[in-house]
Amino acid sequence: MSASVDVVLPCLDEAAALSWVLSRIPAGYRAIVADNGSTDGSPAIAARYGAHVVHVPQRGFGAAAHAGLQAAQADLVCFLDADGSFDPAQLPRVVDPVRDRRADLVLGRRRPTVRRAWPVHARLGNAVLAARLRRATGAPLHDLGPMRAARRTALLGLGLTDRRFGYPLEMVVKAARAGWRITEADVDYAPRTEGGRSKVTGTVLGTARTVADMSRVLAR
Repeated sequence: MSASVDVVLPCLDEAAALSWVLSRIPAGYRAIVADNGSTDGSPAIAARYGAHVVHVPQRGFGAAAHAGLQAAQADLVCFLDADGSFDPAQLPRVVDPVRDRRADLVLGRRRPTVRRAWPVHARLGNAVLAARLRRATGAPLHDLGPMRAARRTALLGLGLTDRRFGYPLEMVVKAARAGWRITEADVDYAPRTEGGRSKVTGTVLGTARTVADMSRVLAR
């Protein structure tokens, strides 16, 4: 039986987390691991857990996320980091409002399980961008987190072009301008699985680069 929800997991060297993440994908959901050039055996682990693996030669978070979206076949698609910071068992929190047609795009609002889960520099950068987004679009969001859900054909229809860290923000901006009903749902946010730092917000430099990419999206 085909899955009712496809889960896109952009992946770059997440071998330490993938087993746990994929083992917690809910029934009826299919994992699509969009591998962005891992050298630690991540694709083999993903395949072993039954995930559909998409090899994405173009580097960049947006490139991997969009390749996963293009590979999806289910009506409902959600996105999730592959580093173990989110619990896949909570995916219905963002999927169900879309499934029930109460919302068109739902983002997971991160609620840290421990203080160190969300570094101060990353939290501040996120807060600044979220405030700018609210002023620019009116979207009632407080977090631009990567855990989110929408309908596949509608997402493809947005014509997303950013292939770097601006991809998640471009999705929200274009959805808001298209009149989508956008909301958020609380989800747990834990420290990523031991073995590496977030490519996006694990360092001050990574946060600055992400803010710069997203600021370019807002400036368009």
